[in-house]
Amino acid sequence: MSFIASDSAFCNIFSYMGLSLSRNLDDADIFVLGIPYDLATTGRAGTRSGPSAIRQASANLRWEEKRWPWNFAAFERIRVADYGDLELLTGNQQSLLDEVESHVGALLQAGKKVLCFGGDHFVALPLLRAHAAQHGKLAMIHFDAHTDTYSEEGAAFDHGSMFYHAPREGLIDSEKSIQIGIRTEYTVKGHPFEVVNAAQANDLHADQIVERIKSRVGDETTPVYLTFDIDCLDPAFAPGTGTPVVGGLTTDKVLKIIRGLQGLNIVGMDVVEVSPAYDHAEITSLAAATLGLEMLYLIASQSEDSA
Repeated sequence: MSFIASDSAFCNIFSYMGLSLSRNLDDADIFVLGIPYDLATTGRAGTRSGPSAIRQASANLRWEEKRWPWNFAAFERIRVADYGDLELLTGNQQSLLDEVESHVGALLQAGKKVLCFGGDHFVALPLLRAHAAQHGKLAMIHFDAHTDTYSEEGAAFDHGSMFYHAPREGLIDSEKSIQIGIRTEYTVKGHPFEVVNAAQANDLHADQIVERIKSRVGDETTPVYLTFDIDCLDPAFAPGTGTPVVGGLTTDKVLKIIRGLQGLNIVGMDVVEVSPAYDHAEITSLAAATLGLEMLYLIASQSEDSA
């Protein structure tokens, strides 16, 4: 069964990479899922339209059977389907938590993996809850301009608070977690995660950053959650986001870093904070779609059939 409907860049581009739309758990081992939510946004809104924009931009990636520089075709090694978007109740914050934990939890319990497209970054909190319920405490690899460890009083729903709550809920092990690309204010002393800030990341070679990540996360038995806020990229490479910060990483460097994560036990993945109303020529949406595809290749590279 072929999961690629077409290699056209303009026909039937309603699903990610032209994958089959399906919620039948027998159809795939990895499901791509959209979470169109931005009620936790503190800056420019619009990330609820991110999943749709990422799917549209992914049509530009469909023609290449084997993505360079990988030496195999991912969709010949892993079965992937597009689950579609979760339908959230308008204005109902709790429905986000309920729907994500219910749908993603069921997929994980069935032995599936999930690649999620946001939505603002708050969606990572219910995703971490679902993954931790299945895999236990997680290591986290976090690409972002912001630490998202802020604890303002009353900020129960805030896209800058997830990684304040997650360690306290026992979802992630801060001693095995690392943040890359940070370039906004945070208290270095007592900060729970290792940080490779943007200035350091821009000076280091990608291989050096990968070495830092692997040293922090641990061996291949550790379950790892990979979360990518698109504002980790410099606005030159990702203008379409709610809280852009200059001085970020290039798409070339982050792709090299992600490719270098082979050997880690990646159990969950997301790409978030694409706000297409502020994008230009689909630059940001294409970057997000490409990052998602690179993550799928990363998983495929570790399959039993990979060379």
